[in-house]
Amino acid sequence: MDGKTRRNISIGTHVMVVKKQDQRSGKMTEGTVKDLLTKSPTHPHGIKVRLENGDVGRVKEILE
Repeated sequence: MDGKTRRNISIGTHVMVVKKQDQRSGKMTEGTVKDLLTKSPTHPHGIKVRLENGDVGRVKEILE
């Protein structure tokens, strides 16, 4: 699943995100969702989340 739809993501979901400083390179960071920061139901670049380690980024991939 992709991370563009908010209802696909909940607290505790294991995801791959791209942090702001990594957008040019596309480097992804793996983590577990702590907070959902995007309020709208969808976002074209991915739902913004805060991971349990404190990193903030947009969800590119939802891991099972």
